[in-house]
Amino acid sequence: MDDLGPTSHRFTSQRLALNYVDWGNPNAPVLVLVHGGQDHARNWDWVAKALRHEWYVICPDLRGHGDSAWSPDGSYSMPLYVADLAQLIHQCSDREVSIVAHSLGGAIALRYAGIQPERVRRLAVVEGLGISPIEHKPATPVAERWATWIEERRALSARTPRRYVTLEQAYARMHKENPHLSNARAQHLTIHGTNRNEDGTFSWKFDNYVRSALPIGITDDELHELWHNIDCPVWLVHGADSWAQHPGEDGRASHFKRATITSYERAGHWVHHDRHDSFVADLKAFL
Repeated sequence: MDDLGPTSHRFTSQRLALNYVDWGNPNAPVLVLVHGGQDHARNWDWVAKALRHEWYVICPDLRGHGDSAWSPDGSYSMPLYVADLAQLIHQCSDREVSIVAHSLGGAIALRYAGIQPERVRRLAVVEGLGISPIEHKPATPVAERWATWIEERRALSARTPRRYVTLEQAYARMHKENPHLSNARAQHLTIHGTNRNEDGTFSWKFDNYVRSALPIGITDDELHELWHNIDCPVWLVHGADSWAQHPGEDGRASHFKRATITSYERAGHWVHHDRHDSFVADLKAFL
């Protein structure tokens, strides 16, 4: 079993054909691993391999990412991501699920757990709380936000996927963006994160429009209300070398009923890679 990788499957959400990978063991408790922005499901391969014997591990590619379809109108707002996750869980299991989620995936999973707390048994969030309140900038007038968004979308319409002449060039970009990664992991993530173009070059799989968030959203109070709705234990994971603020020091952890925090030294934003062995051991204990 250890020599076999996952199988890929399709499901439909809001008329989009989305992909997820299934690591087998369907009679075990369900564990959903949700990746971050501009990423893909195979980012979780090492964690999935460590947990596949005790859990039924499924890993979605978010819309516009990995092997999932791109939205025809470039729609990548948070409610759509949450609805996609809800559809995957609805389709794959009628039982409680546990979720491990990173970055954007963490934001999605937290909202899902706040909306349907009865469906979530455990929730581990790796750097997925968003911008800290101590980093918030003054609110921008709504007209200015919308005007900026329109210009941003117009600019994205002229942007074509970057092409790398060789896979090694794409790998170098991956490693530069995530210097904590080992060479082997950077190569693995690049192989699964790129497509080969007809002219022989390579491009990242994600849609450039995922960079553009709609100029609407929920307030901090509404977000904190969702966090407070979560009934299950929540594990907040922080990388001490990351750009993200410690959720226990800026007050965000206080909005959860049952939250614990672990901050890992010598780890950046991708804690599950940078401190893999420690992270997996702690995750197993939490789950």
